[in-house]
Amino acid sequence: MNSRRVFLKEGGLAVLGLSMVPGFLYRAAAVAAPSKRRKTLVVIFQRGGADGLNMVAPFGEAAYYQHRPGIAIPPPGKDSGAALDLDGFFGLHPALRPLAPLYKDGRLAIVNAVGTPDTGNRSHFQAQDFMESGAPGDKTVSTGWLNRYLQGAPEPDATALRATAIGAALPKALRGPAPALSLGKLDKFETGGGGPMYQTLYQQESNALLTGAAGEMFEAVKLLKTANPEQYEPAKGVNYGNNADGSFGQALMQVAQLIKANVGLQVAFVDVAGGWDTHQGEAERLTPLLQTFGRALAAFHQDLGDRMEDVVVLTMSEFGRTARENGNGGTDHGHANVMFAMGGPVKGGKVYGTWPGLEPEQLNEDRDLALTTDFRDVIAEVLTRHLECERPDAVFPRYSIDAKRFTGMV
Repeated sequence: MNSRRVFLKEGGLAVLGLSMVPGFLYRAAAVAAPSKRRKTLVVIFQRGGADGLNMVAPFGEAAYYQHRPGIAIPPPGKDSGAALDLDGFFGLHPALRPLAPLYKDGRLAIVNAVGTPDTGNRSHFQAQDFMESGAPGDKTVSTGWLNRYLQGAPEPDATALRATAIGAALPKALRGPAPALSLGKLDKFETGGGGPMYQTLYQQESNALLTGAAGEMFEAVKLLKTANPEQYEPAKGVNYGNNADGSFGQALMQVAQLIKANVGLQVAFVDVAGGWDTHQGEAERLTPLLQTFGRALAAFHQDLGDRMEDVVVLTMSEFGRTARENGNGGTDHGHANVMFAMGGPVKGGKVYGTWPGLEPEQLNEDRDLALTTDFRDVIAEVLTRHLECERPDAVFPRYSIDAKRFTGMV
C-alpha cells in the first residue's frame, strides 16, 4: 500500500499519512497518561485575501487616504471608528481593539509588506496552494511546508495529535508523508468498540492493514477523550464569541483544549474561511470579520494564561488587496499583506518589516503594496527560534534560508 486515507466523518476524525499510519496510531494508543508541556505553533490562515492595509492602517501615509477615500480607516482621534495608534504611523483597525493590549504588553508583533514573491498570480486557489506548499511558483511541490518540518524533526514517541488541523479537511500545509490529523468538534468523538457506522466501514475495507489498525484508531480516539471535551470550561472571564459549529472562536477554543490537556500537540492549523474577499462593500463586511478574529485571538491568549510562554500563533493570508479602492467600495486581489505573531516567545509591541510606501511609483504593478519580506523568512524564524528546527532549508524547496533576513521578532 502506497497511501491510505481514513475518514470517520460522523466522529469528526480524518487521518492522513503513508504506510506509517498504524505505527503512529499504535504509539498514540500506548500513551497511558498525558505528555508534558511542549512548545507549540498555531498557524491561522485567513482564506480569501484579507485586506492588510485596513487591518493595520498606515495612517501616517497621505497616499493611503488618496487611494481609499471611501474605505480608509480614519487616523487616531476621537472618532470611534478611528485607527488604534501603534507607533505613530500604523494603527490597528478599531474592530481589532481586543488585540491592542497584547501589542502594548509586547505579546503581539506585526510584520508588514510580507507575502509570497510570486507576483504573477492573483488566483485564490493557486496563491493558497503556493503559500501552503512553501514553494511559490512551483506547481510540482505536492507536500506542505508544515509536513516537511514534521518529516525533518521526527519524534519516536509522538502522539497521534502532534500535528492537528481543526476542520473537515486536512489543509495542504499539513499534507505529506508525516502523519497529521484533521478534527471536527472534539465533543463529537466516540470511544469504545465503535457503533454500526464504524463496523460497516471496517467490514467493507478489504485491505488487511487498515482492518488491523481499526482497534488502534479507536485507541487514538480515546486519547482525544483525555481532553474532556464535553466538560471543557475556558478560563474565568474568557469569551471566544459565537461558538456555533465551524466558527473561528470554537476552533481556537478546541486548540486551547488540546494544549491544556497535554496530549502532545505541537503544530495546529486553523482556517478562517469566508468573507475576506472584499470586492465590494468592504467597510461593512470587514468590521464584523475582524471583531470575531480579534476577540477569538485575545480569548485564546487569555485562556492559555502562562502556557502562552510555550506557544506562538502565526497568521497569514494568500495575498493582500489593491491599494486603491474600486468602484464598488471594495478592493481587488493584491500582493503584499500583513502577518500577526502572538505568544510568549514573540518580541511584540513593534511593526516589523521595511515599509515600501504607497506612492504610485512605489506600488507593485502600479496597484499593490510591494513586498519587502518573504513569508518563508518569517516562518523559518519561528521554526528555528521557537520549535528549534535544525534544517529550515529542507522545509522550503530551492529557497536558501538566511538568518540575516529574519525580522528579530522571535
